[in-house]
Parts: sequence; C-alpha cells; structure tokens
Amino acid sequence: MMFIKSFIRRMVLGAKASPEAYVKFLREKGIRIGERTRFFSPTTNTIDLTRPWLISIGDDVQITNGVTILTHGYDWSVIKGKYHEVLGSSGKVTIGNNVFIGMHSTILKGVTIGNNVIIGANSLVNADIPDNCVAAGNPVRVIMDLAEYREKRIRAQYDEAAELVREYRLCYGRDPGEKELHEFFWLFTDDSATLPESWKTVMQLVGNEKEANKKLRQHSPMFKDMQSFLESVK
Repeated sequence: MMFIKSFIRRMVLGAKASPEAYVKFLREKGIRIGERTRFFSPTTNTIDLTRPWLISIGDDVQITNGVTILTHGYDWSVIKGKYHEVLGSSGKVTIGNNVFIGMHSTILKGVTIGNNVIIGANSLVNADIPDNCVAAGNPVRVIMDLAEYREKRIRAQYDEAAELVREYRLCYGRDPGEKELHEFFWLFTDDSATLPESWKTVMQLVGNEKEANKKLRQHSPMFKDMQSFLESVK
C-alpha cells in the first residue's frame, strides 16, 4: 500500500514528490546545491527556474514551507507600457552554509545570505545578510548576532520544555516520552552512547554528529535524567 501511494504521489507531483527528488531536479536544471540541503515542502516552494545558473545554495540549508527564491523581476513591463523600453531585470542569489529560511519568506534577486544565518518567517530578503546573525522583517533587517541568539535560546529551553510537558499532560493525561522531547534532551542527558533513536536522529542533523556528541559529553545537564526533569514540571 505504501509503495502504491508513493508511486501515485510521484506520478502526480513529479519532481516535487519528495525533498530528495526536488533537490535532484533543481541540480539537473543548473542550480548549485550543497550537501544535506533540504526543501521541507517542495509543493509550496517557488524557485525561479528562468535563470537557474544564477542560484547557488550551500550545505545544510533548511528551506521551509512557502519560501520563494527569485532571480528576476518583471516590473520592467510597466516601464515598457509607459516608455516603450525593454529594461531587463536579473540578479544572482547566493545562500551560504548552515542557513535556516523561515516559512513564507521571499528572497529577491541580487541578494547574498551569509553562513550561519537564521531568516525569520515572512521575511522579505531584499538586501545582503552577513554571516552569523538572525534577520527578519519586511523588509528584512539584522536583529541580533548568532551568539546572542544562542544565549537567548539557552535561557528559554527549560520554560519551553516545561510548557510542552504541561500541555501534553492536559491533552493526553500522561507524560510525553522520548519522541515528544526529542529537541530538549540536552536538559537531562550528557551520555552520547545510549541515546534513543529519535535523539540520535537530531544529533545527525547538519552533518556534524561527531562534534555534537563531543559537545554533549562535555556539557552539564540541568537534570540527571528525563524522569527528574518531568518531576520538576508542575
């Protein structure tokens, strides 16, 4: 049954049937795409194929729902209508390594996004974004550097995990398990050797599992184990 569903999906959606198929298709068109880059929702992504050679996307780029990447504009049609002139419009788009592009963001022609960048949801990226920062807005602007954002996320971890637990209990009448807490396990473990599968998968993201495991072993968790964490949430 799963094979039949997969076959039908490929027949209907073609190159957009899966993230892997979409990356393969875009590479065949001429777009340069690095390793482990992922389009989370190809059916909602709009990638400008009028000039695919103008798009370069690095390694470990996460492109979420509704993201649009453009290498041209057709605004010159208005100039032609008024002044009868054809004034072409195109520009290269370069996205560096280790970049997250939030939902429904639009990247316009002529833009370079650096390495280690987070682009917030619904952003209009109409200007270059430097390395190591968080940027968002319409039009986009740099909000903070990545080191500041890391500290903000460290401070928020327990409160967000506790909220997740409380709401899960209200909904299901029991505690969440390893799978539901798969993004928060650093709060209660430093043992990289005995991670359950759902936690191992997280550690494998963006191609640095070895370094992440080393960091996990070096850090000091807030709780001795998951049960201790769960008991702390009231």
